[in-house]
Amino acid sequence: MAEVATTAKKIIGNVETVIVGKRTQIVLSLVSWFCEGHVLLEDVPGVAKTMLARALAASVGCSFKRIQCTPDLLPTDVTGASIFNPKTTDFEFRAGPVFAQIVLADEINRATPRTQAALLEAMGESRVSVDGTTHELERPFLVIGTQNPVDHEGTFPLPEAQLDRFMVRFSLGYPSLEQELKMLEMLERGHPLDKLQAVVSAADIIACQQAVREVHVDDKVRRYLMHLVHETRSHDELSLGASPRASLALFRTGQAMAAILGRNFVLPDDIKRVAPSVLTHRLIVRPESRLRKVTAAAVVDEILSEVPVPTMTAEVRAS
Repeated sequence: MAEVATTAKKIIGNVETVIVGKRTQIVLSLVSWFCEGHVLLEDVPGVAKTMLARALAASVGCSFKRIQCTPDLLPTDVTGASIFNPKTTDFEFRAGPVFAQIVLADEINRATPRTQAALLEAMGESRVSVDGTTHELERPFLVIGTQNPVDHEGTFPLPEAQLDRFMVRFSLGYPSLEQELKMLEMLERGHPLDKLQAVVSAADIIACQQAVREVHVDDKVRRYLMHLVHETRSHDELSLGASPRASLALFRTGQAMAAILGRNFVLPDDIKRVAPSVLTHRLIVRPESRLRKVTAAAVVDEILSEVPVPTMTAEVRAS
């Protein structure tokens, strides 16, 4: 796990030369990437959602494409299409931007549901089917979606089925006064993103993804995370609880968090760190609860505070 921690440290240090005061969010992005998941950044405009995605891409030696989502964007603009070549009198497939290793779907909720759905197969199975032919995507494959939750005019909210495809969702939030002053100083003579260089390779990321799967998860921790998930399915304030895909996501992200921290075993605290980002966007609050200002985040916090945390013995940690 030392190699995973070292790789993560290199990326975090590199991204922090551009993004100020957002280590927690950077770590969550790496957690999702190291367990082959996808990231949804949801926040108000101007808080560096796109910059974080670009900085992550620049820090890794992977191909990168950006899709600026608009209502007139077509599915073929994402996946690619077969185009007739008059010289060869045959159709040739021209790949779309989804065939990059890192894909930024900027303002994803401005694309129509038909275009949003074009990303589902790629996100779920790392492949794309066009004109009856299936094309495998190059690993490591990561989709980073951004969306603005405030201005809903001209947007198409992501359905629950597509939200469930994103392993984590989180917000960046406004910087503090000191952080914003530092940001002004960094941007005074140019954008630091223009000088950002790759510090790890695609092979390093794939090696981390393979190593994360070897992290030990004790039976006590497995039962703990399952209790958290099952509590969401019986909670009075929720009309839809977390799916089995959420259980797997919580399991994988717990492994990745432990590996990034340099451990080869998962602690309950690792699960607690990732649970809000993994579970919140997979829950639907009852309409009457929403009227009382109850949020999915508040429900997750309540469940985390009520479910007993198992005690890990030294023998379990050593195993």
